[in-house]
Amino acid sequence: MTATGFVPRDALTICFAHVAYQMGAAFGARGTGIRHFEVRDLDALMARLPEAHVLVISGLWRNTLLEQAPKLRWIQSIGAGYDQFPLEDLRRRGIRLSSARGVNRNAVSEHALAMILALARKLPQARDNQRRHTWRGMIADIGQREDELTGKTLGIIGLGHIGSRTAALGKAFGMRVIATKRTPAGTSGVADEVWPAEHIEDLLRAADFVVLHCPLTDETRGLISRPRLALMKPSAYLINVARGACVDEPALLAALRDGTIAGAGLDHLMDEPLPAGSPFWDLDNVLITPHTAGETQQYESNVLDILMGNLGRLERGEQTLQNQVV
Repeated sequence: MTATGFVPRDALTICFAHVAYQMGAAFGARGTGIRHFEVRDLDALMARLPEAHVLVISGLWRNTLLEQAPKLRWIQSIGAGYDQFPLEDLRRRGIRLSSARGVNRNAVSEHALAMILALARKLPQARDNQRRHTWRGMIADIGQREDELTGKTLGIIGLGHIGSRTAALGKAFGMRVIATKRTPAGTSGVADEVWPAEHIEDLLRAADFVVLHCPLTDETRGLISRPRLALMKPSAYLINVARGACVDEPALLAALRDGTIAGAGLDHLMDEPLPAGSPFWDLDNVLITPHTAGETQQYESNVLDILMGNLGRLERGEQTLQNQVV
């Protein structure tokens, strides 16, 4: 055993479980000598999980897996979120849990800004015209033209690691940045104004673009409700790169249809994959991406940096992991 009572490196087995990510290959390329294997589906995971001391996982997680994991000592989430894990059960079993918070800080903030730019510059409509071989003419109606970001107000709900970088990107484009944060202390200079979370309605009234970077909690579930959508400017856009459940989707659908707000960029929705019959698909003022804001060519490497850092902590006898939840 190591100084923390953890399994020593030469006896350790790591299981990587994901339907698509190349975690096992990327880990093998690091030449650690640590035994590891990779699974792609739930059946394979259930069959081989009894071998694993460490499980690196996100979407394949099921609470019933704990009954198949007699050796499991630590779960490293592949994603920043951890609401799918049974925290009290893990504590009771003595299984550590750490998240990958910060792993997609650059990716998600850049995706949020890409959505803002795409909606402001009407790029989805341009692509639609391209496919129709249509050259759009000059527009007399000023409100229907493409727009510029300089001078616009960017409102960020959740000024954490990702939200802070989105704020910096917005300021680089000459935007005024306002934000809400549960504890605004220590955020000087990150945004032009940072308000406590209870000032969200002031933010919604003022912002031209509202970006959700908040975690999904009891407090943020349904945060963007029908009354709050009604506070937004008719020219404003909502960007959700957080969790679908942070938004009242029927209320959002109505607001997009009746012009309460100008449009939305949605990377996360309640039902995923989004059903083919969802009315969101057919709205011209919506840009949808399939929960890919954090998925880049660097993702595996970024997660493994956290994993290896935490392995090093355990080997040195440290008690606390980076991003430890349990």
